[in-house]
Amino acid sequence: MHSSTFLVVLDADSTLIRDEVIELLAEEAGRRAEVADATEAAMRGEVDFAESLRRRVAALAGVPTTAFERVVDRIEPTPGVREFIDEIHARGGIAAVVSGGFHEVLDIVAPALGVDRWRANRLEQRDGVLTGEVSGEIVDAAAKAASLRSWAHDLEIPLTATLAIGDGANDLDMMAAAGLGVAFNAKPAVRMKADVVIGRVDLREAIALLP
Repeated sequence: MHSSTFLVVLDADSTLIRDEVIELLAEEAGRRAEVADATEAAMRGEVDFAESLRRRVAALAGVPTTAFERVVDRIEPTPGVREFIDEIHARGGIAAVVSGGFHEVLDIVAPALGVDRWRANRLEQRDGVLTGEVSGEIVDAAAKAASLRSWAHDLEIPLTATLAIGDGANDLDMMAAAGLGVAFNAKPAVRMKADVVIGRVDLREAIALLP
């Protein structure tokens, strides 16, 4: 296997895809508005992400697991995402995604978009319905940064040859750990701290940043 030269780690919701998956799931429970407000506060960095995620997932209690299929059908990939990932591969890089969202959706969406590796939260299920709990450790800002570091280590890629692309406050640690931190479609606090800001919602804009 020829060794990869660089690593790009993207956030999922509002970066890899246009949607906030938790809001689509909450819609299945008729609770989209309250969950959307809580997501917005978390992305602006006004509340603790893990605590906020637990509260938002609690609103999903009782949603049948069949909802995942409907949600996946509604997901819109971000414009330019396929071209961006194709270009990463053409240049010998690895495309990874780390998300405060959910494996249940990312396991379908990520490979379909050509993503090489991914990590997200898991939703606890019992008897075909969601319990309203997160299963296992929560993927928060620290976990995102740790994922980037550990993938770079496994792939023997120096951190200087890593890019992190995200939109929310929980992406800031990962962006700081990477060689280049890119704010994409991002909240003001994230744009302020990023190395590069991409305003247009088109991932082709990030191709110029690839090694």
